[in-house]
Amino acid sequence: MNWIEESIKEYYDWLRQKTTVTKDLQTGWSTIVTPFTGLFNDNIEIYARLDNGRVTLSDDGQTLSNLELAGASVLRSPKRKEWLEMIFMNYGITLVENELQVTGSEKEFNQKKHNLISAISEVADMAMMAKHTVSSIFKEDVRGYLDEQNVIYTPQFIAKGSTGIEFTFDFQIAGRQRELVIKSFNSLNKINVPNFLFGWEDIKTAREKISGKELKGLAIVNNQDKEIKQEYLDALISKGAGYILWDNRYQPEMIGKLEA
Repeated sequence: MNWIEESIKEYYDWLRQKTTVTKDLQTGWSTIVTPFTGLFNDNIEIYARLDNGRVTLSDDGQTLSNLELAGASVLRSPKRKEWLEMIFMNYGITLVENELQVTGSEKEFNQKKHNLISAISEVADMAMMAKHTVSSIFKEDVRGYLDEQNVIYTPQFIAKGSTGIEFTFDFQIAGRQRELVIKSFNSLNKINVPNFLFGWEDIKTAREKISGKELKGLAIVNNQDKEIKQEYLDALISKGAGYILWDNRYQPEMIGKLEA
């Protein structure tokens, strides 16, 4: 077993150890407490119920309620509403009476659970828009940067990994010899860095076999008016991923990292 396989195994073990499930016998709903953190640095909880072979997963309305508490109401901002709808479309999420919901067959549970948690995390990032200093969503800033550099890219790139789970990356750049998948980060933390590395490594083998090209991973990190912990950047480097700090994006060395 090589170091990548060992790392993935350790990540799975960690997920299992940090995930708890309790079932309400009266309602039939199960509460799943995940190790992923939400808007207020609390653990993301989702709720699941199985009826006649169909699984329904819900956030119980907590995600949008937390946005309200953070002062980032979706209803009062057309821009946030547009962004929310795009997130829902990307992950197949339906809004039911203020709840984020996703449904599927029993066999699709893992993928649907992954989609809901990913959507909750992205929606939580919208709280950053409550700050008057933020004029646009960072992902859109990254898109503008790629356009400035005349880079041809595919937005919202989805690929299935060896685990059978589909992962979404913000952008994909295809060259003759290699492919590049890009994730934009408004901040780095102990959850989103491993998630990015895990998703990239999980699709790497399959993509390289299909395309015949090397698959590289690149993180573009917003470091404006904030300090980025070196340990997170070191983690990216240790796994072979590249990164661009936003303040340095116009340096020739950084622009060169966009070449596929």
